[in-house]
Amino acid sequence: MLDILDTAGQEEYSAMRDSYMRTGQGFVLVYSITDPSSCEDCMTIHEQLLRSKDSDEVPLVLVGNKCDLEEERAVSKQEGKSMAEKFGDCKFLESSAKACINVEEIFISLAKLIEKANDPNAAEEEGEEEGAKPKTGKSSSSTGGKKKLKCSVL
Repeated sequence: MLDILDTAGQEEYSAMRDSYMRTGQGFVLVYSITDPSSCEDCMTIHEQLLRSKDSDEVPLVLVGNKCDLEEERAVSKQEGKSMAEKFGDCKFLESSAKACINVEEIFISLAKLIEKANDPNAAEEEGEEEGAKPKTGKSSSSTGGKKKLKCSVL
């Protein structure tokens, strides 16, 4: 099970953001392909994230949203891929929440990255099959025996 916090980049969540950065296991950074300043925001948030986690890498999916607005594109797909490469072991996708393009794939990818970070052998065990459902560990929590994963959409 994923516990998701969507701050939508809003400043009123900045105090909570630090707490969620420290406790979150995986993160989705979303920028608009129509707004280059949102890419700069992702870079800033990524730096804050690494400081909060005291780590060089965290399970992360970088998403260029609004890919249905190709005629308004201001950030190329290559620019998004380059930013993801700078972030390290980061999955990159373009999506459209409005047209429901790659929305499910974002969360499947994040769950796989979290699982890989928690168990480096997990990807090998699964054979990295496309469309394979991520496994969840067992715990004694009240989530029906499934381990609860925390992720944040920043």
